[in-house]
Amino acid sequence: MFRLPCLSLLLIALALAMFAAVPPARAQSSADLQVAAAREGVVVIYAATDESVARELLRDFTRLYPGVRVEYHDMNSVELYRRFLAEQKEGGRADVLWSSAMDLQVKLVNDGHAQPHRSAETAALPSWAVWKNEAFGTTFEPVAMVYNREALAAAQVPASHAEFLRLLAEDPHEYRGRLTTYDPARSGIGFLLQTQDVLANPVVFWRLAEAFGRTGIQTVASTAAMLDEVAEGRAVLGYNVLGSYAMTRAAQDSRLGVVYPRDYTLVLSRVAFIARQAPHPNAARLWLDYLLSPRGQRLLSKGPGFYSVRADVPADEAAQELRRSLGRAFRPIPIGAGLLTYLDQMKEHSFLRQWRETIAPPVP
Repeated sequence: MFRLPCLSLLLIALALAMFAAVPPARAQSSADLQVAAAREGVVVIYAATDESVARELLRDFTRLYPGVRVEYHDMNSVELYRRFLAEQKEGGRADVLWSSAMDLQVKLVNDGHAQPHRSAETAALPSWAVWKNEAFGTTFEPVAMVYNREALAAAQVPASHAEFLRLLAEDPHEYRGRLTTYDPARSGIGFLLQTQDVLANPVVFWRLAEAFGRTGIQTVASTAAMLDEVAEGRAVLGYNVLGSYAMTRAAQDSRLGVVYPRDYTLVLSRVAFIARQAPHPNAARLWLDYLLSPRGQRLLSKGPGFYSVRADVPADEAAQELRRSLGRAFRPIPIGAGLLTYLDQMKEHSFLRQWRETIAPPVP
């Protein structure tokens, strides 16, 4: 009969003893999570998502879980990033960070500021919407150009980046002081979209930036400010606007029209993660699971321009239709380390310097 050496038998016995000593991991049940979250009593959310967009979500969450109060702080993406980092020195206040500045969110996760979370809701997400089981895509939002219908006829609106460039080359005086876009130094989403433009087509982007400089483009820090400029007629066209906000506003304001470029349309996803030092980690998990659940996704995707990241949510049919209508122009921004490229300090400074110099008003 074959006999194992004594040393092998000893190692096997030790391994079996160790295995028996460690109880099998058990996923936290929904009921257990709700009880733990209620004991904490509050979830603190730092969001670069307008409270008007999140209002129904917040109300519904509170109805479902009355024992958990939501403390929602609405700020722009750069402010969110800086405030969160400043507070980490004292242990941190935020439980969940939720922002459209995908690159800044991924940088925080990459730098160790998030904690992993696994649940039935995170498992239902497509692979492109999850990174390291710490960063989670929550929306599907195309990037658009918005225009003033009273100032521009539909036939005058550029249908692509290249057409926009030709329009500004042919009649720069017509658009002097009448264009608007994000200031990438003050807007995290603006920096993300412009650097993604560089990756998509650097020649066209920098030629557009030169045209922006010749026409004296207005730069602003937020989507709301850009939409205000266009709606009030101080600008006739806004470039690289979050389509979700633009569509929502256009549904209420007939002065606004929205166009998705036909050469390529960037599509971003608001990224959420649970802070590693979250004071209320169970309430944070409960909120994130609610946001990613079919119920939360249905509420979030009710707004024009917002699409669900889940294939099992009926509203996702709208996302499928968007993909079909854009065809090859559909350009999603994947969540992952690739978003860190322009957050290298030297590359970030180089991009911002080139942007400032390129759009600087021409010397008379």
